[in-house]
Amino acid sequence: MAPITSSHIRSCEEVKHPPLQKDIFKGRTVIVGIGNTLKGDDGFGPAFVERLKGNIRSVCIDAGSAPENYIGRIVRENPDTILFVDAAHLDLPAGQYRLLASEDLLKGGFTTHDISPRMLIEYLRIQTRAAIFLLGVQPKNISLGSEMSDSVRKSLEVLVKLTKEIDHA
Repeated sequence: MAPITSSHIRSCEEVKHPPLQKDIFKGRTVIVGIGNTLKGDDGFGPAFVERLKGNIRSVCIDAGSAPENYIGRIVRENPDTILFVDAAHLDLPAGQYRLLASEDLLKGGFTTHDISPRMLIEYLRIQTRAAIFLLGVQPKNISLGSEMSDSVRKSLEVLVKLTKEIDHA
């Protein structure tokens, strides 16, 4: 999956949510990892949820490159919060991350998907009434066959550790 680009978000300066606050994990939370593990840093989302499965209270779903295929499962979980995790072009140094509220995403699509982030979020908000966030990490390399970069891998480990501390089982 091609990462979200900076054209899909208003700006990092407008984002008022620091990364992964405890109050984001209120109630029943579903974490959805998005990305292609064969494309280096684009595999951040799936790697994130795989490291957390069974170690936290939240439900973890690896949606791969097709999050729209998991809408039914997400809705059936009846979440209070949905956290999408993906590589995103945020115009930041590689490995840096931002937490974006659903209002921070503009109309536009995941470039390899038929459904735009806004459509997906609006549909899930109507179906679940959940608070919806995107945890985006700036990729360095998303070439097919590449490995995850050191900067993204370090952020992955930091964010996994923080999530385990906040949302421990």
